[in-house]
Amino acid sequence: MSSFDTPAPADEYRFPCDNCGSDFRYDPEHDQLTCDHCGNTQNINAGPWRGGTLRELDFRAAVAGEMPDTEIEETRVVSCPNCGAQTEFDQSVHSAECPFCATPVVTDTGLHRHIKPKGLLPFSFDERTARDKMTDWLGSLWFAPNGLQDYARNGRSMSGIYVPYWTFDADTNSSYTGSRGTHYYETKTVMRDGKRKQVRVRKTRWRAASGRVARFFDDVLVLGSKSLPKKYTDALEPWDLSEMEPYQPQYLAGFRAEGYQIELEDAFVEARAYMDRVIHRDVKFDIGGDEQRVKSVDTQIGTLTFKHVLLPVWMAAYKYRGKTYRFVVNGRTGRVQGERPYSAIKIAIAVILGLIAAAAVGFVLAQTQ
Repeated sequence: MSSFDTPAPADEYRFPCDNCGSDFRYDPEHDQLTCDHCGNTQNINAGPWRGGTLRELDFRAAVAGEMPDTEIEETRVVSCPNCGAQTEFDQSVHSAECPFCATPVVTDTGLHRHIKPKGLLPFSFDERTARDKMTDWLGSLWFAPNGLQDYARNGRSMSGIYVPYWTFDADTNSSYTGSRGTHYYETKTVMRDGKRKQVRVRKTRWRAASGRVARFFDDVLVLGSKSLPKKYTDALEPWDLSEMEPYQPQYLAGFRAEGYQIELEDAFVEARAYMDRVIHRDVKFDIGGDEQRVKSVDTQIGTLTFKHVLLPVWMAAYKYRGKTYRFVVNGRTGRVQGERPYSAIKIAIAVILGLIAAAAVGFVLAQTQ
């Protein structure tokens, strides 16, 4: 029986205030735990849960089902019936709204068994700052309906979500075959406009090429969620992964964490495709010359490791005039992405003004002639 067949006990992370007994929450601005009830604070590294170093896990052992029980955990999650997002909810919560699409859900709480996170990037600013960044972004969009911006500014709070990602490290060595093209020029005589003219014609001389290239890939990042369009989450990059902290549950106090929906092996397929593109570029550079043709590349991967990590995203889903608009804010840099709303009235006014301007220019030109 593999380690995946023996469930680890589910951990319930609560951090009671040692002064009044209420729950602490993580305060991004001051990088500490704060009690909203009495104002008591506690350093993030205090207490028996102090984290260790950020450690990589062996990919081949994981896909073979040989992960130790200590690397597996169970969390209580609810799945959204509309978008499929799986987010953690407290046991005491029995109904909620999906933070990804604003669909009301009743929490028939189940258990999600997964590989534990190894690291995370903590949020660096609070919900009010995230909301300001989102409304500023909406205000900068041409043709965005004013009503949506007002609704977003005055609507419900944004949700702080830790979104799951995989990172991969790989030591690669590739042998290749191909051809190197070198440009040279020949002078030819051609007829142009009834006259003979000499022109230089570029040609390419090809020679066989072969060799080896090596590259170490560090922290190739792959999204572990299907809840948001990938174009939005990709556009939130870059992430300052060098600032990653070892996973400590107190960073999640007051926030939600999404369970990964893309399994480890499927995530590596995407990571490998990225690696292959980089290796192909390395091969062309190694071939040299003016042009390159790559015939074959055979890549051997030595050490191959991975981590399950959590990255911070402020998220809002607003239903405005029957349509859901979703916005995401990078919880570290403040970069905003989302569905671009359009106002039919603003577009119509712009078209009318454009036609009036064109007619005015035409009238002036006609008078000058």
